[in-house]
Amino acid sequence: MIVRGPAGLDRWAGARRAGGPSPHEIVRNPEPGWGLAARGALVEDGAPAPGFDLAERDLVWADIAPKLYAHAASAQWDPAVAVPWDAAFELPAAVEEAVVQVMTYLVENEQAALVVPARLLARIHPHFREVVQLLAVQAADEARHVEVFTRRALLKTGRLGTSSAGGRASLTTLLAEPDFALASFLLSVLGEGSFLNLLAFLERHAPDPVTRTVVRLAHQDEARHVAFGVAHLQHQASVDPGLRGRLRGAVERRHDVLRDTAGLNQDVLDSLVVLAAGSWDPAAVARGHAQVGELLTTMDHARQRLLIRLGFPADEAAELSALHTRNFM
Repeated sequence: MIVRGPAGLDRWAGARRAGGPSPHEIVRNPEPGWGLAARGALVEDGAPAPGFDLAERDLVWADIAPKLYAHAASAQWDPAVAVPWDAAFELPAAVEEAVVQVMTYLVENEQAALVVPARLLARIHPHFREVVQLLAVQAADEARHVEVFTRRALLKTGRLGTSSAGGRASLTTLLAEPDFALASFLLSVLGEGSFLNLLAFLERHAPDPVTRTVVRLAHQDEARHVAFGVAHLQHQASVDPGLRGRLRGAVERRHDVLRDTAGLNQDVLDSLVVLAAGSWDPAAVARGHAQVGELLTTMDHARQRLLIRLGFPADEAAELSALHTRNFM
């Protein structure tokens, strides 16, 4: 007769369930040793802890994350199919040059917007898998935006525009922010919040069907990124009374660092005017300049509304919005 010994069962003596598979069964502070185990699995004790430092629910979570991830997964689009690359059009040289410059600027900003969530998701405990998945799709969104903006820039002239030191300095401050909440705030709320207005402006003044399509598709992705950033910070503010002070400090520090930089690339600003004007005709340029001024006002008001949603009083929201980088992102 063969009798089963206790060794096979003893190894599970200290095992624990890693919460449950449903978002409603998330553990507030998952064990570091759970590591890469599936949420809800029976986890044997004794494995090394991978060292995910963002391992508290309130630091990363938003109840909307599972729904946003499901929407993000279903809303993916194929650049080769969704964009009419073969559409026939010819633009005046000045207008095409303006499109190239704006697309070059968008690529630069989207590359920063790709790196930030990619860095953050690698630090989040996999127990909060919906947030990890959502940030992974966000990084994929930005990679796709980089592709289509680059492709549109090269479509007619085969060359890109200029990249200013001030613009890159502004974006570098986003990469240097290690705090999850502050990085989300600066990128996804203030930066991408302003970009929603910029992309809507570009869609309205797009001189050709390819440009119009790529900015429209990017806009729908960016709206999802902003939604998660706001929801996450609203959740964290509800459990951390000091969060708004930290958010204010992040805006002020970034403003101080960038105080002596040139801000938005002048080539980009001129290109936005040309796109709104349609030509360098003086009367048209005057109208274009006025419309770009309206865009800046729209961005400011939109940032203030987002700040108010995060609990800032209206006067403080106006003050913080005014301190936001002139580079938009």
